[in-house]
Amino acid sequence: MHHLGEEVSRRSVLKGMGVAGAGIAVAGIAGCSSSKNASTPNSTAAPTTPTTARPQPLRRPGSRPNPTLPEGTDTIPKIEHIVIVMMENHSFDGRFGMLGRGDGFKLDAQGKPLDANPYGNGKLLRSFHMPSTCQLNARPGQNWVASHTSFDNGRNDGFVRASGPVAMGYWERDDIPFYYGLASAFPVCDRYFCSVLAQTYPNRRFLIAGTASGIVTTSASNLGKFPPANGTILDRLHAHGISWRDYYSDLPGIAVILKNATTYSANLSPIDQFFKDAKAGSLPAVSFVDPRFNGPDPNSGAGEPAESEENPDDIAYGENFVSKVVNALFDSPNWKNSMLIYTYDEHGGYYDHVAPPKAIKPDNIPPGADSPGVTGAYDHYGFRVPTVVVSPYARRDYVSHVVHDHTSIMKLIETKWNLPALTYRDANADDMLDSLDLVGPPGFADPPSLPKPARLGTCQPGNPGGPIPPAAAVVPASQGASLRIGATA
Repeated sequence: MHHLGEEVSRRSVLKGMGVAGAGIAVAGIAGCSSSKNASTPNSTAAPTTPTTARPQPLRRPGSRPNPTLPEGTDTIPKIEHIVIVMMENHSFDGRFGMLGRGDGFKLDAQGKPLDANPYGNGKLLRSFHMPSTCQLNARPGQNWVASHTSFDNGRNDGFVRASGPVAMGYWERDDIPFYYGLASAFPVCDRYFCSVLAQTYPNRRFLIAGTASGIVTTSASNLGKFPPANGTILDRLHAHGISWRDYYSDLPGIAVILKNATTYSANLSPIDQFFKDAKAGSLPAVSFVDPRFNGPDPNSGAGEPAESEENPDDIAYGENFVSKVVNALFDSPNWKNSMLIYTYDEHGGYYDHVAPPKAIKPDNIPPGADSPGVTGAYDHYGFRVPTVVVSPYARRDYVSHVVHDHTSIMKLIETKWNLPALTYRDANADDMLDSLDLVGPPGFADPPSLPKPARLGTCQPGNPGGPIPPAAAVVPASQGASLRIGATA
């Protein structure tokens, strides 16, 4: 694989580039079967390997989830509003490894993770608690090379080699109480993988197009190039008059394919409009809700802290943002017919012990259109990312072990309105409906009271406030027999 050099910061490039008709910048954005609605939830015990459905005939692009019904047919009338909140750059273990639900860290008698990676010089580095909610600047990393180095052909033992010791850091309940409350109350998905072992732009393209169309980098030059051959899910929604909106804080997430933002500028609204629409009960059928991606100006210091949770952000700001969004939906007249998906675009370089399985190639376009020399294929998922399904119809005490990726959100939209698939990946993705019970009465008709998010401003982005790694996390290789090193049992 070709080694990708350090790329221009996502937070600095083309900030003056406007989206036609919207007056906003776009280049600062960081970065396998039909559903089963069984009446009995899965056990919360975590599987040791990804759950896969019985082999089914491969569906093709252009095929409908229900071929007996016309396009645009509403097949899930109980869900009228789908809300997508995609944050940035965190792995399942780094965020929910200590949750106690789903397949997280393996713990010792003292309740500390036994997960580790090689550290060099005959040492191992155990996963360690981050000293604060702030992160280092530009570490860890998750470009194509770093992600594949971390993956190491399924061994998941290259995270420290790829990104340095901070890759083994994690947060727990006291750091992010709202997130842990959310994931304790509602279904958490412990086999939700990002779509590709790469950065933000490729993964966010999978969310709306079912393919990365050859790109592997988060480069501003990709925004207007390499358009997906079959368009995006936004085109499908528009064609059938299905309402949708991107509520953006500073940059619209859909603009990773620039044409989306220029063609559908009327569908872009400042974030304040989301809270107004939620209060009024006038949310569209599909909402993309984006945090603030850019922080204060590095020269003047002017501006609000970033909320996306990409390093070096203070993740407490992201947690506070998601808390506001979720609670606005709880208080909305639309709650009774809604489904919110809280997830992350990719793992950000942080450790996860579950090796991503093979995935269906979306099309015949190989990776590397934006980086000559890259080899391989889009035939593996990326690492697991934290994902929670929030709805009045969510199953209680449920952990989803079904394999999902970002195209599962596309598949959910396609399933609801019987829309034709865009690529082989979304055609054969699972639609996430296993986390709902649409037969019985809603288990969360009255939404739960969740913990308040962490206090803001307790640390400085770029300076976590403690040693990384802490000395106690570095152990001799002789302890390896008692540890879980990467993906080994």
